Amino acid sequence: MNILLIGSGGREHALAWALARSPRCARLFVAPGNPGTATLATNVALDVTDHAAVVDFCRVMGVDFVVVGPEAPLVAGLVDDLAAAGVKAFGPSREAARLEGSKAFTKELCREANIPTAAFARFTEAAPAKAYVRERGAPIVVKADGLAAGKGVVVAADVAEAEAAIDMMFAGGLGAAGAEIVVEECLVGEEASFFALVDGEEAVALASAQDHKRVGDGDVGPNTGGMGAYSPAPVVTPEVAARVMAEIVRPTVAAMKARGTPFRGVLFAGLMITADGPKLIEYNVRFGDPECEVLMPRLLGDLVDILLATAEGRVASVDIGWREEAALTVVMAARGYPGKPEAGTPIRSLDKAEALPDVLVFHAGTKATPDGGVVASGGRVLAVTALGATIAQAQLRAYEAVDRIDWPGGFCRRDIGWRAVGRD
Repeated sequence: MNILLIGSGGREHALAWALARSPRCARLFVAPGNPGTATLATNVALDVTDHAAVVDFCRVMGVDFVVVGPEAPLVAGLVDDLAAAGVKAFGPSREAARLEGSKAFTKELCREANIPTAAFARFTEAAPAKAYVRERGAPIVVKADGLAAGKGVVVAADVAEAEAAIDMMFAGGLGAAGAEIVVEECLVGEEASFFALVDGEEAVALASAQDHKRVGDGDVGPNTGGMGAYSPAPVVTPEVAARVMAEIVRPTVAAMKARGTPFRGVLFAGLMITADGPKLIEYNVRFGDPECEVLMPRLLGDLVDILLATAEGRVASVDIGWREEAALTVVMAARGYPGKPEAGTPIRSLDKAEALPDVLVFHAGTKATPDGGVVASGGRVLAVTALGATIAQAQLRAYEAVDRIDWPGGFCRRDIGWRAVGRD
């Protein structure tokens, strides 16, 4: 079958790698793609915000199935418009994507369905939000309600920092995403990412991972879109996973169905594993990035079969399967990130890194040059991924690959996986 993958980041390169391995994939298109996906598929210069153009492309090229990678097209209703045109797609509807598109929506759903999460309040004005912060004290978390490209959450260490975040959001610092905010309790514990496939009725657990949000070693500095990840996350024991499915994922699936907006796609639960058990921090409605870059190399099942079964309401029948090895990815970012990254710096010797056994280099923010080279074109630029018998072994291999890449304009954290390695 012919497949169209929407997106251009490291997540999409990892998905393209897995989709292209399926014997069911006859032709793979990626819109708009990147130099990494170009080695696996045909990149297409489509404006994915123009849903009519996407539908027309599918008709002209005989696309049988569309996989939507990023959150913005999902929240904008691309899957709805494809369905209306008779094109099968993987991902939630516009209404179901509100689980990521609106923090307030998700918090209210959690309250109604008794899903464990942080105590919270919603605000559309600064004064009452600040009063709430002063009443509750710090640390405390301030979140923009809408999509903010990973920059909409401030974990404030003191009241002044929280008030500054409130002012920034209501002053338009995050655009329309900050028109409403959620202020919530700062949960204490260890974070983890948990993924499940949902077909509107049933949910099947996928795997766990752990991201590293802070820019600097030792988890210091500002939050980023993610500086690295590993899978599986040891903190998500079989017992914890069972609780996540029973107390968080399945009640969410039931609540969405009861609202008349069933969720279909991949549900990514950002968790805090507290002394009282797992609690939901937030939902994403797509594979994570960089989590996808460690999930796909571990996946044994056929990704096309798995995503199709989910889209067609047959998720309980899928044969997933995971490699026993661990996977770890190190994100290489352009200098200046997460502020203004330096663009256009040349990246060399990627082939030397990719020549190592059990190593994959996923492109996240790169651009091809006329002479066949590659330059940085974003903040997070590469996701250097390795498999290993243990997380410690995967970490060693990933950093060996990182050190083979010649990119003076980039940097990375040198401690990805430190929590898990400390447990080995």
